[in-house]
Amino acid sequence: MSCFFHSEAVRELDAAIDYYEDCAPGLGLDFSVEVQAAVDRLLLFPEACPRLVDDVRRCLVNRFPYGILYRQEGEQIHIIAVMHLRRDPQYWRKRVKPIEE
Repeated sequence: MSCFFHSEAVRELDAAIDYYEDCAPGLGLDFSVEVQAAVDRLLLFPEACPRLVDDVRRCLVNRFPYGILYRQEGEQIHIIAVMHLRRDPQYWRKRVKPIEE
């Protein structure tokens, strides 16, 4: 199983790491480690996380108020967003293209 991050998800991740690092030295690294752990979990068990809409699922990040929104397409995981849980819950929808059957 492989993983691909949407370009906007990469920007969200980088911004969150920078924010936490500004809050306290080392906290940005802690956040990135927790995100990586969440990605590792969803790569091992892609269907374990609950569905939000259609085939989009959310994996929660430990210790931080973030969720990783993703969908599985064959043997690939597409990370759609690294979303703060208090953000508008629908903002990421424009990033999702329908899966062609």
